[in-house]
Amino acid sequence: MTISLGYGTGQQEVSIPDRNLQAVLMPRGTEKQEDEDILLRKALRHPIGTPQLRTLFRSGEKIAVVASDMTRPLPTSRIMPVLLEELTAGGARLEDITLIFGLGIHRHHTEAEKRKLAGEAVYERIRCVDSDPEDCILLGYTSRGTPVEITREVASADRIVCLGNIEYHYFAGFSGGAKAILPGTASRNAIQKNHSHMMEPGAASGCLEGNPVREDIEEAAAMCKIAFILNVVLDAAKRIIWAAAGDTVQAHRAGCRYVDSCCRRKLQSAADIVIVSQGGAPKDLNLYQMQKALNHAAYAVREGGIIIMAGYLGEGLGEPVFEQWMREAEEPKELVRKITKNFCLGGHKAAAIGSVLEKASIFLVSSLQESLVREIFMHPFGSVQEALQAAFQIMGEEASVVVMPAGGSILPDLK
Repeated sequence: MTISLGYGTGQQEVSIPDRNLQAVLMPRGTEKQEDEDILLRKALRHPIGTPQLRTLFRSGEKIAVVASDMTRPLPTSRIMPVLLEELTAGGARLEDITLIFGLGIHRHHTEAEKRKLAGEAVYERIRCVDSDPEDCILLGYTSRGTPVEITREVASADRIVCLGNIEYHYFAGFSGGAKAILPGTASRNAIQKNHSHMMEPGAASGCLEGNPVREDIEEAAAMCKIAFILNVVLDAAKRIIWAAAGDTVQAHRAGCRYVDSCCRRKLQSAADIVIVSQGGAPKDLNLYQMQKALNHAAYAVREGGIIIMAGYLGEGLGEPVFEQWMREAEEPKELVRKITKNFCLGGHKAAAIGSVLEKASIFLVSSLQESLVREIFMHPFGSVQEALQAAFQIMGEEASVVVMPAGGSILPDLK
């Protein structure tokens, strides 16, 4: 069977003998049935847990719309025209609406990138700015001690509307919902304190109940003036296939249930070889982002197995602290030991990769220099097909193979 995997803006193809192919894990029941605008308008007309957005503010109030940055697949440019339609129907003036891209700890956008994210028409009609983790207002502390330091553009607004896409997240359970605020628009200190709970029980992909990271996020967000959220679910082609609006928690949970129904896939046994991709740009910009797909692949591979990861990684490793940790470690287990002794934002993803490396070998197909790939304890290959042939030589010609073309979106379940 020949399978195509997203790789940057192109594709990688791999041919797998039928006798070896155990499963191709893709979302189920996600065939696009309705126009995106119709889905969005239905969600706005029938919000969950709140009145309609157009009734939740008074004319003249400053409205902050929080969206994701370019490392996330949220189709802001397709959502914003419908959202602006709803806001102006309620009497909002365009000069009172600001679109804020939540950077977390990622780099700032260029003006061209902001224009692309917002869409040409929206960019010309309203202010579009990045969050600033260096210019935050302290709103208080969560019960776990996280300082709720939120970028001034958001914290000083009269009403906040959060956008997001919902998919699995390796320690917050799911993306979306209140994550637009923390980590999206928070200070580095706030993000670091929140993420320090990632090694605790319950902080796992697909887990919400008893998840210390998610609970801390939602406690922090409750201190903000979030009036409304509009969250979507995307298919492998990044089209909107589902949308919900309304209360920060209730609407988000509806989306999580939908994702589980489509994307939690049962496996009878762990595979010898797992081939994983993030589905291409923008999710495979750098290794820092690719880690999400790698984490899910680790659920599907057996101890001592091989993960073949395909990602273009045009921006390299992607984050300075993460890169420093990866390049300075002498062995993978050092990364895990280090994070338990001294939690460090950026280092947390290095520790997550170190944990996977303790379980399986990683064959990396990317644009990175081979010397760098080896330096970070992985094995470089020029193509997925070449990597698979090498994996068969190690694991045997009868080795079982699981393929995850949209690795960050699929949660293998071996329970």
